[in-house]
Amino acid sequence: MAAAGLGRGPLLLRCRSWRSFASHTDGESHLARVLREKFPRASAIKVVDISGGCGAMYEIHIESEEFREKRTVQQHQMVNQALSEEIKHMHGLRIFTSAPKP
Repeated sequence: MAAAGLGRGPLLLRCRSWRSFASHTDGESHLARVLREKFPRASAIKVVDISGGCGAMYEIHIESEEFREKRTVQQHQMVNQALSEEIKHMHGLRIFTSAPKP
């Protein structure tokens, strides 16, 4: 007899800690610091742990002059390169990039 629940329904990623959305996690702070170093001309950087605080998935918004005249795919490649070590430990990453409006 098969164990109950195996092979049925969606696979859920479990987090061991939960947080309120008012505070920043260590992971959010670390990623924001790395991005500020890699994109010194950024006018806005926002990092949100969307995995409930366990650091498995993040949403990143960056507005930077470095993105001007680059296609979206090139902008995202720049972010992936900047976070290449950190991405190895993530389940997922949502990236939103833009150049400041003139």
